Amino acid sequence: MRILLTNDDGIHAEGLAALERIARTLSDDVWIVAPETDQSGLAHSLSLSEPLRLRKISDKHFALRGTPTDCVIMGIRQVMDIKPDLVLSGVNSGSNVADDVTYSGTIAGAIEGTMQGVRSFALSQAYLYEDGARIVPWEVCEMHAPALLEKLMVLDLPEGTFLNLNFPNCRPDEVDGAEVTMQGKLAFNLHVDARSDGRGFPYYWLKFGERAGAFVEGTDIHALKHNKISVTPLKLDLTDYSVTDRVARALGYGAQV
Repeated sequence: MRILLTNDDGIHAEGLAALERIARTLSDDVWIVAPETDQSGLAHSLSLSEPLRLRKISDKHFALRGTPTDCVIMGIRQVMDIKPDLVLSGVNSGSNVADDVTYSGTIAGAIEGTMQGVRSFALSQAYLYEDGARIVPWEVCEMHAPALLEKLMVLDLPEGTFLNLNFPNCRPDEVDGAEVTMQGKLAFNLHVDARSDGRGFPYYWLKFGERAGAFVEGTDIHALKHNKISVTPLKLDLTDYSVTDRVARALGYGAQV
């Protein structure tokens, strides 16, 4: 099996090193094309107005001055001579659940792999803030991901579907199995932090505040809260089929698909 790895935290991220160790339990043919710098929150963005600079770090290890989407495209279309059998994106520092999947560069890596016709999974590890620092229990995903991936690699998935895996913030022996989940709902709570530079000119940071969630049973955020690995099937088709008839009637047409 040939596996392509990417992430959004950058080529030097601890989570990418953890993902490589996970991937090497499944195959010896592991390739990495990851962003040169942190690309968190860029979602499924493409670099169309800037050139892509590719740097070979070592055998089958490449850094790209671009987004996670760029990395997957370059990995499949330029770096590798044969298309991979599997794309793994992550392991992200922090969970990617609920509404956050729309912002996530980690999810975008799996989206692009799926669009390129390759089975793709996104992996993220929840963490705890302690004394102003992230405490990320990478050992959780490293211990539990290999067996989970072995089962999911042979799963018959519909075209355009990929899997979003989130690992809970706990000790490895506290993980209470895996659960198939749906997207939950988090409060938005993204605000603008206005500041001034040394010359008095304004500049701004986007910043998340404390976020409340509806911890409904069956959702990804509920699973993580109860020390379960969340496995959420996501699909590329964003059509809301439940309202197509209503929209058609509003436009004066008959019933639609």
